Amino acid sequence: MASAEIALMAKHKRLEEIIKPCGRLALAFSGGVDSSYLLFEAIRVLGPENVLAVTISSVLHPEAETTGASLIAGQLGADHLAQALDLLAVAEVAVNSADRCYFCKKAIFIKVSEAVGKAGFTTIVDGTNADDATGHRPGLRALKELGVKSPLQEAALGKAEIRQLAKEASLPNWNRPAAPCLATRFPVGTEITEQALKKVAAAEAMLRELQVEGDLRVRIHGDLVRIESEPALPAKLLEQRAVIISRLKNIGFKYVTLDLEGYRMGSMD
Repeated sequence: MASAEIALMAKHKRLEEIIKPCGRLALAFSGGVDSSYLLFEAIRVLGPENVLAVTISSVLHPEAETTGASLIAGQLGADHLAQALDLLAVAEVAVNSADRCYFCKKAIFIKVSEAVGKAGFTTIVDGTNADDATGHRPGLRALKELGVKSPLQEAALGKAEIRQLAKEASLPNWNRPAAPCLATRFPVGTEITEQALKKVAAAEAMLRELQVEGDLRVRIHGDLVRIESEPALPAKLLEQRAVIISRLKNIGFKYVTLDLEGYRMGSMD
């Protein structure tokens, strides 16, 4: 057995050990591969009666994501609770401050705590993984302050390893591209409005409809839209250049650009 396989097995065992003492566990559930795999393991270790998936719906996430999260939770056999939250009512989120993610995460997990506390769920966890410790991550400070556990990170599981384990577990979304909140599409200090968020969501949904796959971001600079994609995708985007330009202008953008550097996680940090 290869050393990488042995290391992954050890991390998987460590994840079980972290989950076992959690009692009744509530998971902040986005429906992405990280939270889905954690939900799968929590149900396996604790039993479905001791696990609740909680999705916070807001304008920072496309409505389809909440619907998708509910579907995935159901497929995994978990109870699912969706809670609406007006995150733009948080001033630091609306003005898109440098620490926006801290205030956003704090509001989200306070809401989760209020929603599950009366039902007797004693532990709140999220799908933060080991790779999330790099870069500008002010949201992690909020998790620590509120006592939220991150079992995947604690078990030192990175994104690629989680995808591998999720694939082995036959999770339907094991290869789903990451989908962080839509606020990450705006430069720090740019006011975030519901209208602007809807334009971003419409732009990215349109590109997905045109079969643009993999990691993709539509970054917004006023009237200009900047498309970041994986290195292999620009040719596919240029093949559909006229359609993309027309549709993005119909959404409300004046200028359309393709970023030659391609997709970079956290490029708006």
